[in-house]
Amino acid sequence: MSTNSPRPSKADRREAARAEALKLRDEAKRREKRNRMLAIGGLTAAVAVLVVAVILILGQEAKPIAYRGSEPLDISQVTTPSAANDKGGIPVGTDRVAGSTVEGDAVVVEVVYDYQCSYCANFEAANHADIASLLESGNVQFIFRPVSFMDHASNGKEFSTRASNAAAVVADRAPEHFLDFHAALFANQPTGNGLSDEEIADIAREAGVPQEAIEEFTTSAPDSDERVFSRWIAAATELVSDELGLATPTIIVDGQRFPGEGVDPNIIYQPGGLAAGVLERKAERGLE
Repeated sequence: MSTNSPRPSKADRREAARAEALKLRDEAKRREKRNRMLAIGGLTAAVAVLVVAVILILGQEAKPIAYRGSEPLDISQVTTPSAANDKGGIPVGTDRVAGSTVEGDAVVVEVVYDYQCSYCANFEAANHADIASLLESGNVQFIFRPVSFMDHASNGKEFSTRASNAAAVVADRAPEHFLDFHAALFANQPTGNGLSDEEIADIAREAGVPQEAIEEFTTSAPDSDERVFSRWIAAATELVSDELGLATPTIIVDGQRFPGEGVDPNIIYQPGGLAAGVLERKAERGLE
């Protein structure tokens, strides 16, 4: 014998439906809260990773590649390229090798430059071939004097110091490649943020600089994050500033600014202009 259950009333059905709806809503809220917590946790982890990455990157960028001390530097007390003289210059003689000097009397041509200076790049482009010819002619001594007063122009990337340091390393470790690397840096002179260390290394390879020297471009000085010759560059810059003022390029021929008064100053940006002045000076001194 079967017993029929009484059919739920309309009110009962409505109450059951409301209870089910409340249950579903509570479950939805719990799921939403759980998903929100998971999302927040994931976002927090992602932000933490990003912060660490940014700190690492900024930490690398913020390393003081250039000397930032407030005390003036004595150039005789800093790490100096073996090819350099005692005034922050890199002499190049007849053999076109950094550190070489001309025996006997010679017209001495000093070139003060900054690798970020566009006028210096124009000077190099106009005179590169003439410099080689003058050196080969004999009785002419060139001295290249790098400065880094335009570090600010590369938006904190300190390109002037990094490029000068790399050139100093080449003069020190691969002196026969100095002139070619020097010219290549100007031929590839950047605007804005300067060249990266990798780009400087690529330019050096193209100029024939051996890899073992290139690997020293980013070497730090002892007990410092500064590049190995950064203090030499800073001291050389101070010396030039005290002696000549900071205007680049500055050309000195036998102790006198070239060109002299009454001569078109733009002659140094014209092929043959510097060469004519040096040859004239050789003739005056009977060094032909």
